[in-house]
Amino acid sequence: MASGGFLEHAEFLGHCYGTPVPDPPAGRDVLLEIDVQGARQIKALLPDAVVVMLVPPSVEVQRERLRGRGDDEAAVSRRVARGAQEVEELRSFCDHVVVNDEVDRAVADLVAILQSHRDGAPPAAASPSGHA
Repeated sequence: MASGGFLEHAEFLGHCYGTPVPDPPAGRDVLLEIDVQGARQIKALLPDAVVVMLVPPSVEVQRERLRGRGDDEAAVSRRVARGAQEVEELRSFCDHVVVNDEVDRAVADLVAILQSHRDGAPPAAASPSGHA
């Protein structure tokens, strides 16, 4: 990490994560799946970066999804608590919020956000329902 090979890096629940510096073809977007620490680093490094927060429709749905992937109850509780903290922090600087209740709609919302920023007319950060 000290060599500058990472665009962002963070520790999350005792594990280290990082994103190597990307080298996309000209005119291509870079989409990163990162936590709040990484998003803050990206926004500081690249102020024009668009930060989209993807949230579950409810805490119970989040718990069900974590259990469904095999997390034990202790891990579920840690992740849900950490997630609540991250949502609070991200709301202070994210550009958009997308509720991940239906995959096709969430993807469509994300594509619309990206296209709008490409076109130079960003959509509202979120509608009253939390959808972009």
